[in-house]
Amino acid sequence: MLIDSHCHFDFDVFDGSRDALMWRCLEQGVVGFLVPATTHASWSKLESLIESYPSWRAAYGLHPYFLEGALLSQIDLLGAQCEKSKVVAVGEIGLDCWPNAVDMRTQVDFFSRQLQVAKLLKLPVILHARKSYDLVFKCLRDAEFKEGGVVHAFNGSLEQAKRFLGLGFVLGIGGTITYPRAKKAHRVLASLDSRDFILETDSPDMPIQGFQGQTNTPLSIPLIAQSAAIIRDESVEQITAQTYDNLLRVFPKWREDLL
Repeated sequence: MLIDSHCHFDFDVFDGSRDALMWRCLEQGVVGFLVPATTHASWSKLESLIESYPSWRAAYGLHPYFLEGALLSQIDLLGAQCEKSKVVAVGEIGLDCWPNAVDMRTQVDFFSRQLQVAKLLKLPVILHARKSYDLVFKCLRDAEFKEGGVVHAFNGSLEQAKRFLGLGFVLGIGGTITYPRAKKAHRVLASLDSRDFILETDSPDMPIQGFQGQTNTPLSIPLIAQSAAIIRDESVEQITAQTYDNLLRVFPKWREDLL
């Protein structure tokens, strides 16, 4: 079974096509969807949608790139939000060094506080780490965070990958690997153990090769699995089974829901 471990299916761009797209995904063998929140304002919409789709699971958090106007007091509400049904992680949280993001001191403060919520609840986290792998790793180590999770859209070196794997994380592998020019991403994926990664799209962003400029959707997951199989010299069936097992290992509350 294929699962999209990171898609923003709650975004407004899907409001007119969500149900039809869900059916198409199920027909293509994409049977599960992890939807991470990005802002406090988005929590209520995701909470409402999550009850309508049995195959969805949620994560709640404050995304580092969208902290403009965010309040630290919103983190006080995060714990209760994450104790609701079908929530498997805290996220999407982390650090973002992209231009126009808020200052890094503010980001680190929000990130560190959200890590403490995840520690208290014993929940894994979904990490956003754009051009910030080393600093994100330092924050995890300083927080003595041991619940693991996923490093979303990993595009770092093999050395950086091993550091996160050593903390109990897996790597989110997405559309980047479908591009022939992404040689570093190919080398890293080929070097990983079968337990080290899961599949994601980051829909509606990060379109795969051949679909540039289009809205990305979870329908890309089978094509990402095919690319991963070629890069690792494995079958698509192996990739599908491995990543499904990895996801349920990293997100134990999802596994408990299925028992």
